[in-house]
Amino acid sequence: MYISEYMTPEPLTIYPHTLLPEARGILDAFKFRHLPVVDDGQRLLGIITDRDLRSAYPSSLESGEESSGKFLGVEKTPVSEIMTVNCATIHPQATLDDALFLFDREKVGGVPVVNDQDLVVGMFSIRDLIAAYKNLFGVADKGSALIGIADSGEIGIMGTIVNILEKNGIAFTRLIRMPASDTEAKIYVRINTYRLAIVYKLLEQDGLTVLRPRFM
Repeated sequence: MYISEYMTPEPLTIYPHTLLPEARGILDAFKFRHLPVVDDGQRLLGIITDRDLRSAYPSSLESGEESSGKFLGVEKTPVSEIMTVNCATIHPQATLDDALFLFDREKVGGVPVVNDQDLVVGMFSIRDLIAAYKNLFGVADKGSALIGIADSGEIGIMGTIVNILEKNGIAFTRLIRMPASDTEAKIYVRINTYRLAIVYKLLEQDGLTVLRPRFM
């Protein structure tokens, strides 16, 4: 669950003196949305995004003369003039949950992965986060289904669920206990089988209350 396992390692980087057209060309060619800006030692100085570049170039609504003059100026502008300094970063040994909170707090779509020496060792984006969680929890696996179980609060209920599934050879990838909200507390388990009816029966035979979807 560490960032180092899911990040894009050795990402493309640019220098402060890189001109905006070159940065734009790199983003377009590789379908990137973020480029770390580094010094000669690969230490992070800032970041530039596709949004930064779109904002720097003249709008199609501007007059021809005004747009032409602004365009010529942009063509000679280094990224150091528009990059974001002191940008959000994440450590390679941070967890996926750390990244989730970081993206939510900073409202960004991607961050450089920086080690203890401030060297850029990767890039990590929201897309990477989604792919990591899908892989971690088996969300995209065929036959994957999420089952809700009422949490009685009894000691050992989590172990009971695990024992039932393992004893009957039912693979599962996630077991989460949700805190009580306005309604009852719940436990969710993601299983990898099409035999939902059989799983429901096995759980209920052991005294557990399965929270069945309303349409069933």
